[in-house]
Amino acid sequence: MSVLASIENNQIHPDVRRLGRIARRLVPAMNEKFFRRGNWFMNHFAKGHFPKDMHVTEHWVNRSDDTRLRLVVASPLHPKPQATGVLWLHGGGYAMEIPEIDLTYARHIQAVSNAVVVMPDYRRSVETPYPAALDDAYLALKWLSAHHDELGVNAHQLFVAGESAGGGLTAALTLYARDQGKISIAFQMPLYPMLDDRPTASNANNDAPIWNSTSNANAWRLYLGDAYRTDDVSPYAAPARATDYRQLPPTYTFVGTIEPFYQETLTYIQQLQAAGVPAHCDVYEGWFHGVDIVAPKTGIAQKATAAWQAAFKQATKRYFSE
Repeated sequence: MSVLASIENNQIHPDVRRLGRIARRLVPAMNEKFFRRGNWFMNHFAKGHFPKDMHVTEHWVNRSDDTRLRLVVASPLHPKPQATGVLWLHGGGYAMEIPEIDLTYARHIQAVSNAVVVMPDYRRSVETPYPAALDDAYLALKWLSAHHDELGVNAHQLFVAGESAGGGLTAALTLYARDQGKISIAFQMPLYPMLDDRPTASNANNDAPIWNSTSNANAWRLYLGDAYRTDDVSPYAAPARATDYRQLPPTYTFVGTIEPFYQETLTYIQQLQAAGVPAHCDVYEGWFHGVDIVAPKTGIAQKATAAWQAAFKQATKRYFSE
């Protein structure tokens, strides 16, 4: 394995180079304390606050232990029949964030399609490690499938998507749903996904802005618990460990060349393609992790957003489950 050398500032895309330099100075490597503080802030100041120009509701689903999973559901302002049902999984290293933080993605989806976007407030690793997040994601998928009629969703067009850890959870959920054989997923869109707990050429020595090797290792340690740095890790936790990629849904993603997830994303797409799955990855030179979140108005972020919107729109016309 040829390990990536230290990221120089001149390797960062010009659109976000100044921001990248600032982020390197101000954003520390993330650890459990950082994640817990972030969750406290989001729960107190963002949870339950929805944009007035979107139709957003909350629903609750009972878990097997009698606790409840909160779902944030973004429906079209002007609904049409047979909408695409989208399960969107937020990022945050499996340790942080809430659905409200990703409502912009729901807005982008609904700008180009007739879609109902269901966003589960899945359990984070600082509270409960794997498999809690996957269990919640699958419970949300079952809810979406069971309530498709009242939601106005086409039962044969259920998509799963997410960014970062949500992208990794997307890939994990499609593996799990395939193996369970009860719900068919027509398309997946795991954007710059967190897939591999093991060292890769791009995540082993990465000091890019926002998300680096230290943050990545801390997040995986929290998510996997005692299994971290062992071979006893399920592909439902780290999808890069899967050995069978057949019969997974058509896939679109994108990734940046200087972020930790670059190599694992490319490898994942190659594995899908080798298994006969339609899969495509757009690559953005000098993109560090989460550029579309921290700098959405920059040229490179708008280009990436427009590209995935186009891929998503095309998928709504092409992909249906049997």
